Amino acid sequence: MAASSPQRRIVISGIGLISPLGDSPQVLWEGLRSGRSAVADYQEMRLCANGPRCAALAHGFSGKIDDFGTLEKDQKKMIRKGLKLMSRETQMGVAAAQLALQDARFDSVALAPERCGCIFGTDYMLTMPEDFSDGIRTCAKTDGGEEAASFDFSQWGTEGLSKMTPLWLLRYLPNMPASHVAIYNDLRGPNNSLTMREAAANIAVGEAFFTMERGDADLMVVGATGTRVHPMNAIHAVQQEEIAMEQFAPEKLSRPFDRDRCGMVLGEGAGVVVLEELRSAEARGATIYGEIISRGGSTVLSPQGVPDRQRALENAMENAFQSERVDRNRLGHLHAHGISTRRGDAEESAAVESIFGDRSVPVMASKSHFGNLGAGSGMVELIGSLLALEAGEIPGMMNFDAAADDCPLGGVSREPQAAGATFANLSVTPQGQAAAVVVGQLS
Repeated sequence: MAASSPQRRIVISGIGLISPLGDSPQVLWEGLRSGRSAVADYQEMRLCANGPRCAALAHGFSGKIDDFGTLEKDQKKMIRKGLKLMSRETQMGVAAAQLALQDARFDSVALAPERCGCIFGTDYMLTMPEDFSDGIRTCAKTDGGEEAASFDFSQWGTEGLSKMTPLWLLRYLPNMPASHVAIYNDLRGPNNSLTMREAAANIAVGEAFFTMERGDADLMVVGATGTRVHPMNAIHAVQQEEIAMEQFAPEKLSRPFDRDRCGMVLGEGAGVVVLEELRSAEARGATIYGEIISRGGSTVLSPQGVPDRQRALENAMENAFQSERVDRNRLGHLHAHGISTRRGDAEESAAVESIFGDRSVPVMASKSHFGNLGAGSGMVELIGSLLALEAGEIPGMMNFDAAADDCPLGGVSREPQAAGATFANLSVTPQGQAAAVVVGQLS
């Protein structure tokens, strides 16, 4: 469903992130601008005989309280106490949110808490294998040796489960990032959690945009956090998708739209933006990074359940471009999903060509620097494009050596290009869920 002409103007007044390239907007932009890759060789990624050897980890994030920025005394006490209830994805999301709120100079006293809310997008959250270790050992039967010969399922409910920490489930509920952020910052307004993998960030922005446009909130904290390097997520990725293995050196593996692309690289990260009504942001003297103009979304499946990512992306862009405030012929640049798989990039290229025809829109694809961060990708990429608007240019495409016949995107270039005044941020899941957000400079 396309956005109608907004009666309220919704702007971005704060940004925060945790990423493999770094945990501040300045470090992220320097990494993108200079062509730095965060992909490296990690032997611990070899989870199975045919598993990937490379990944992009958010090394700068330790999960300790200092990673959450400058906090008030009571906030610091609450967050430090809550860390034991958070998975790594939740910790990254909460940290990015606190950094974004600090960047926005958020004042819970000056802004009515009932008018401030939070929406977070996530991946499906999975337990670490070691969480089950003690319970599994309890139910394992041996034949006299050290190795377990069988597992007694009948004991799991009574004996095995009791070995798990009572707070185990709270660490992995996908609504926990939004819950923690709302509690720590007294956000009493609209709150929601969206588990839509890579599409979650743009969908969260779209929902927050409509929530504010219809007058139900004046400020929304909107984020997304995810991982593909979690052991269970990585195994699922290997089973379901094309993964880059050892075809190139680690820093050359993620190659969106390139002729020799060979699969996605696994990564982790989180990003958050603070959306605020324009008059409120101006009254506070907040930095305004851009204005949300429109959004669109779509899910396309055949009657047999086969996803159609190309059609979903086409629908999402068409919906976003229906707004009278969007001129597709003057769009400054496109931040592509750019997953770097042969099929995924070909389908995205076909969708873009269908929407823009012969026009070559400049293309940015930050996954060439850090791979697929799961749900966190879309938000970190949106922040990357906001920084590009500020700089006036998008970086040259990393690892793009030769155009692929099945990716006829004339806007892909190894050289920097003008960012323009507006951009569209694209995302899509393997299940055929797609979303687009259009953002522009404040005029």
